[in-house]
Amino acid sequence: MNIPENLYYSTEHEWVRVEGEQAYIGITDFAQEHLGDIVFVELPELDTDTAAGEQVGVIESVKAVSSMFSPVSGTITGINEALEDAPELLNEDPYENYILVVQMKDPDELDALLTPVKYAQLCEEEEQGGK
Repeated sequence: MNIPENLYYSTEHEWVRVEGEQAYIGITDFAQEHLGDIVFVELPELDTDTAAGEQVGVIESVKAVSSMFSPVSGTITGINEALEDAPELLNEDPYENYILVVQMKDPDELDALLTPVKYAQLCEEEEQGGK
């Protein structure tokens, strides 16, 4: 399982890459692996506000439908429109293919997210627990 060192992680299996005040957000390798073949991504609306923990989209796979949550608060300033026509990009490279971009309102919220080491522990616990 791939867990890049330069990202933050949520307990809902989203990753966050910070560039200035912009947070690029996507799903982790663990998430895409457990979802299976992704067939549809419902992207959020641009220029809408979101709060940390709020649902911002839906990811559908051949196995399940899963909600996606924003790990940080702010305004959605970008979406990856390529996913509308090619949702399988999330299976091919979940870290290269972000889902949305949030202009962060409070960068201190990043402190509540998991480090790569803590995220690896979470994934291991979920694997052992059979989730």
